[in-house]
Amino acid sequence: MAGRDITEGLPVNIGNPTVSGIWINTGETYDVAIGGEPFFLAPTDNNPYQRETAPYRKDQFDNSKEPGEQSLTGWWIRSQSSFHGGTGIKFYDPTSGESVNYRYNDSRGVDVFTKGQVTLLKNVTQSHNTTGAIQTNGRPLQSLIPIKWGTTEGVLLWDEYDLDKIDSSGTLTHFLDLSASPVYAVCSDGVNAFWITNDTTSGKLQLNKKVLTGDLSTATTNLFTHPSITVTNAVMEFVKDRIILCANNAVYEMATNASSLPTAVYTNPNTNYVYTSITASGPAIYTSGYSGIYSTIQKYTLSTSTGSMPTLTQAITAAEFPPGEFVYKIFYYLGYMIIGTNKGVRVAVVSPDDGSLSYGPLIFESTQPVYSFAARDRFVWCTAKIGDDIGLIRIDLSTRIENESLRFAYANDLEYAQSGTHSTTAVSFIGTTNRLCFASSATKIGTVTFKAQSGTTATLTTASAHGLAVGDRIHVDGVGSPFNDQGTVLSVPTSTTFTYTVSTSATVSTTAVSPNGSVYLTGFAYLEDADTLVSSGYLTTGAIRYGTLEPKNYKFIRARGIFTNGSMDIATVDSLGTSYSIITYNATTTEEAATLSPEGPQEYISYKFTLSRSTSNTSLGPTFKGFQAKSLPATKRQRLIQFPVWCYDVETDRNGMQTGYEGRAWERIQSLEEIEAAGDIITVQDFTTGERVQALVEKIMFNRRTPPSDRYDGFGGLLSIIVRTVL
Repeated sequence: MAGRDITEGLPVNIGNPTVSGIWINTGETYDVAIGGEPFFLAPTDNNPYQRETAPYRKDQFDNSKEPGEQSLTGWWIRSQSSFHGGTGIKFYDPTSGESVNYRYNDSRGVDVFTKGQVTLLKNVTQSHNTTGAIQTNGRPLQSLIPIKWGTTEGVLLWDEYDLDKIDSSGTLTHFLDLSASPVYAVCSDGVNAFWITNDTTSGKLQLNKKVLTGDLSTATTNLFTHPSITVTNAVMEFVKDRIILCANNAVYEMATNASSLPTAVYTNPNTNYVYTSITASGPAIYTSGYSGIYSTIQKYTLSTSTGSMPTLTQAITAAEFPPGEFVYKIFYYLGYMIIGTNKGVRVAVVSPDDGSLSYGPLIFESTQPVYSFAARDRFVWCTAKIGDDIGLIRIDLSTRIENESLRFAYANDLEYAQSGTHSTTAVSFIGTTNRLCFASSATKIGTVTFKAQSGTTATLTTASAHGLAVGDRIHVDGVGSPFNDQGTVLSVPTSTTFTYTVSTSATVSTTAVSPNGSVYLTGFAYLEDADTLVSSGYLTTGAIRYGTLEPKNYKFIRARGIFTNGSMDIATVDSLGTSYSIITYNATTTEEAATLSPEGPQEYISYKFTLSRSTSNTSLGPTFKGFQAKSLPATKRQRLIQFPVWCYDVETDRNGMQTGYEGRAWERIQSLEEIEAAGDIITVQDFTTGERVQALVEKIMFNRRTPPSDRYDGFGGLLSIIVRTVL
């Protein structure tokens, strides 16, 4: 058959050598050709043809200030003894910087912020449900305020029309239930709760208060009703012994006993401006908001010119954000302003002199807007999505990363596996305790087109598939009494129908709902457990590649920790994300484990450590303190081949074919020396074995000699050529 079959091997390795000469024996029969120069072999006892493995590892030299694993011989070693630098790296190469030594790729359900140990986080219990969905302006209808009434620790939950107290045990006390007009903003001075709504009679702005020890039976105090302003958006905070209120596009300051709405401190000329948050530093008070594609933080300093209580000055723009990034929450803590946006979290330095701001890059990127913060000690907790679930991300303001002044260590924290799609909207500590509470929004899942009722069982039909399941908690609105209620899904006859229980018994034939109503999957408030740990959590390291793309054989791993309570599984994770369980550490198993999977050399792998709590005591779990991995380079071995050959002007092969001319030996020697000097790849052909490789000329040595036989004549001698094969 003419030509070559595509299944046959290539005649020459693919490369781009500068000297790519190929010798073809025609009349003469040479033994070898080096870079296209042919020779006859001349092996002797003193000068043999020789092959050996080339050295593939160089001696290590440790010039670091402190000895480390780079000082060891034999194994390639990688270890990590702490993870307090937080998540966010893809590759674990300690040479990239000191902070990388303590960082990792991903975690769920574990606390990494105690140096030198990883433990399980506390479990989270679902508490009171919420019905407020994210508003059309992008703001949530939930907030959480830490409160204490008497000796009871708890939170005040605002959820659209309601205010409820939830104590540390999860017990709910209804504080305020509205129906005609929702609450738009709420704050507390530690004794009373204050909220803004619209008066049910006039439909105008109303400020109310109630003592925190109260409940539904406690009378509400109406501080004032404005005669002409109707609230569509509001935010309110108690800061610097006063209430700051942003209602619609105006900013007000007032005392807690105000009897009327004072003149606005500032009125934004943009009537569409949406105020989102308020906070205060030492020298200033700040508001945030957005309009269109632009978002700003405004600063108000305090003036003492009146000689009375310092009052706010006019607004000054303290920070502007990139188009399309909207500020939803600002929070002053430890000299920093924590800024939650629809993109993630930024941190700004606050000047102690004039309150000016200088913010840094995004610390982490979020798949939902960051609506709320809580802080304790050196940490700030941020509302976020943890994968597809609701939860919190924790930032450690004491640990900077990447040598940047405004980037700090962060990690996933508390979470709850959700059904449906909700946003984490609020977070707070439970009173003065160290336990957290967070809340999620309700989510509209369908438009109600038909209703029916038999006894206390209601059946609703949605315009499209609702996605509900038996047991889901729902909220119905716009359908009419008694359908407008909260309930639990009893059955799902079809993809567009479901049933639930209503409070009033009746018989209603299938009737169209006009205008259409809505059905929501409710959110919830969630409480961190006092003692119970999550059943399991994991940490995945950055990909370990030893600072090179060359393949490695990952052979052994050993973990350190305390595994008397619970256990820890170690798995490898390959470049495709596939996990391979290696060993489970417990009270009796702590040995070094062989890394048998993935099979074969790898460019890089990660290690996944999964911690599981005790099976006999839910408040106890293992403590993971670090690991050491051992590997070996898997680079294909190179060969050193020594060719002893004759090099004379005139040469005769074994078949009596003579070739050459005066000066030919010197030409070949010069050609090889030029190849050696160039340091490029050449083709080496051994016609005695059929081998053809690409190689570098390592060494050339020429000894001028008298021709050894009548086959050779003229100038020449013994030429020793050492080449190093390459891939």
